[in-house]
Amino acid sequence: MSRGRSMWVSANRRRLLGAVALWLCLTPFSAFAVNPDEVLPDPALEARARTISAELRCMVCQNQSIDDSNADLARDLRLLVRKRLGDGDTDQQVLDYVVSRYGEFVLLKPRLTEKTLILWGAPIALFALGGIALAVYARRRAGKPTGKPLSADEEARLKDILEN
Repeated sequence: MSRGRSMWVSANRRRLLGAVALWLCLTPFSAFAVNPDEVLPDPALEARARTISAELRCMVCQNQSIDDSNADLARDLRLLVRKRLGDGDTDQQVLDYVVSRYGEFVLLKPRLTEKTLILWGAPIALFALGGIALAVYARRRAGKPTGKPLSADEEARLKDILEN
């Protein structure tokens, strides 16, 4: 290999390593807040607990799952989820239990029910009503003249301006 080629490979390798280092520094990594004393000994149960915890909102942080939060309430909810799973509950039973205690807001992705249907459908309905109102307004405006008619003096002046 020629000297010029080896310098080119070396420079590209340095650029690549620099890009990887920059990417590693700037990439946000998810730092789980689960403490070692909370982890279940059974890996299958722990995986189920992590899945459920990722679906539940921390009521203190509100934009984090209880798996990501360091709040005391999130820790209590993580322990509750693990206790219920250890007692033999299914994933759905655990979620239903937590929702019965804390309400639908505890879910990061709310279920589609009669209550949430109004919540999900209201923006669409309001957008449709706004479109209808805009169409009705535009139709009514289309038939009306936009201003008062010109007087005879104004018409004469306008004709004079246009001719010159």
